[in-house]
Amino acid sequence: MADAAHTGPRNASQPVTTLREWLDRLAANDRLALIQAGKSLRFDIAAIASKLDGRQATFFPSPEGHRIPVLSGIVSRREWIADAMGVAPADLLKRYQQAVGNPLPCEEVGKAPVQEIIHRGDLDIGRLLPAPIHNEHDGGAYLTAGLLISSNPSTGRQNVSINRCHLKGGNRMGVSVSSRDTGAFLNLCEKAGKPLPIAIAIGVDPLTLMASQAIVAMDQDELEVAGALRGEPVRVIKCLTNDLRVPAEAEIVLEGRILPNVREPEGPFGEFTQYYGPRGDRFVIEIDAVTHRRSPIFHTIIGGGTEHILLGAVAREASFLTTMQRIFPNVTNVHLAPGGVGRYHLYVQMKKLHEGSAKNVIFSALAMHHDVKQVIVVDEDIDIYDPQEVEWAVATRFQADRDLVVVDNCRASRLDPTSRGGIGSKLGLDATKPVDAPPEQFLRIGVPGRDAVDIEAVRSDIASGSWRKVCPD
Repeated sequence: MADAAHTGPRNASQPVTTLREWLDRLAANDRLALIQAGKSLRFDIAAIASKLDGRQATFFPSPEGHRIPVLSGIVSRREWIADAMGVAPADLLKRYQQAVGNPLPCEEVGKAPVQEIIHRGDLDIGRLLPAPIHNEHDGGAYLTAGLLISSNPSTGRQNVSINRCHLKGGNRMGVSVSSRDTGAFLNLCEKAGKPLPIAIAIGVDPLTLMASQAIVAMDQDELEVAGALRGEPVRVIKCLTNDLRVPAEAEIVLEGRILPNVREPEGPFGEFTQYYGPRGDRFVIEIDAVTHRRSPIFHTIIGGGTEHILLGAVAREASFLTTMQRIFPNVTNVHLAPGGVGRYHLYVQMKKLHEGSAKNVIFSALAMHHDVKQVIVVDEDIDIYDPQEVEWAVATRFQADRDLVVVDNCRASRLDPTSRGGIGSKLGLDATKPVDAPPEQFLRIGVPGRDAVDIEAVRSDIASGSWRKVCPD
């Protein structure tokens, strides 16, 4: 598993720049589980990875005897993502905001590890790559962690997204395209009767993976956001069969085309909602070449798992916070709650200065993205990463007759099983204290010295089962 570009260990406080360096760091902190060889690609990998979800990433050597190992769960905790960025967890969103606002151009190279081995001609993606089947009713094996890279036919500027790709046999895959940019590029190509060239990069460093989800303007290459997160340009290399540039340090790259005016059945697939995205007629990719390292690693994201949810949540949080703070500088933080599958439930923390301002914040937050269906606004003293704290704020600072906002017939997520063809209702809860409330009305209880207590220092040397020695009959 040697890394051709690795020049030695990096400081643990520095951003990570390769997947293999990240695996070293995960292993050093007991965050990587090496699983027995030979596990089945059908459900075994997903079952084990799900069992360890949020505790350890999982590495599967020789799945079903396949020579390429499978990896999952590499960014399944917020603390890990912050670690990969080289910042404290509290600075995670700030660092992401900075990177989005200050993209760093890529550095093109002529030779790269990802093109050490080349496959062309009669390709069978299912035989070449160990793509697992995750959930019971999934339509088949999927690529779930590949960065789909395309470019604007009008400007040549690249876009990066993650799209589920359903292996259909041979060199064909179904692809679900919901991203704004890729969809716009496809529309242009279909009008011209031309295919859209694409590349799919599998096995990238965690920061490039996170950058792929950045909410940026059209024609802003997310690989440049990755460079800013890493503190150095992403090294890229030109594809063999088209003009796209892909990460040079990736493990695997598939080069191909999304066909114009062709739709075939794809799905169902276990989505971030933890329900199935339905089967339907969707775009088709034909792969022209596959390149990879001499000993590549195949990354898969388990549908509906923490890694899946966090990838989208952190990028959206950073975007929402940037936009909201332009209008409301007293908004201090936002969080897309895991219980809302990292998309639907948004918590907003603010320093309330005027009555009514929390409702203005609610309306702004509901407009951030059509996925957001519930917003809870809380005061600065509430930890928005603690669902019990947020629930307590609702229980003690919210009254439905004056603090509830309901907006009907809004655009909603099509993957929300309660929406009506992508139309739904939105809910806002103002769980902030009244500005003019007397201080004693909302004074939180507190035990002096509690935070300073060192439990191990005050614990008795006597075993707890020996309490009767202290209080005999």
